[in-house]
Amino acid sequence: MKRKATAVWNGTLKEGSGHLTTASTVLNQTQYSFNSRFAEGIGTNPEELLAAAHAGCFTMKLSADLTEAGFKPEVLETQATITFEDGKIALSHLSLKAKVPGIGDGDFQQIAKKAKDTCPVSVAFSFPLELEAILL
Repeated sequence: MKRKATAVWNGTLKEGSGHLTTASTVLNQTQYSFNSRFAEGIGTNPEELLAAAHAGCFTMKLSADLTEAGFKPEVLETQATITFEDGKIALSHLSLKAKVPGIGDGDFQQIAKKAKDTCPVSVAFSFPLELEAILL
């Protein structure tokens, strides 16, 4: 399987702007700029997209791992926060809230950690990954 996205940038870093398009067209000439990345401008940015990718991948992997272990998750909600500092991505922090009937916290923490360590996006990252998992 291969997935594609295209980035187009026009102009200098600070004055220029660009857009991102994915093959699925979920992003379709979606704006990004210096301000959307480093300030609070309109549009998306690479770190926001990495956060979405990590949250989505981890949550799907956790659902699969819980199901494989004999549990049926009702709700898995993950927020990923990407930290960009000193010109590099320094950390991805996952904050998970889950409702999984019949599971104890020990098993839940173990399965959540495994999902964090083995989801394909986690494996692709070379920076530290953190997980805070709360069983409701």
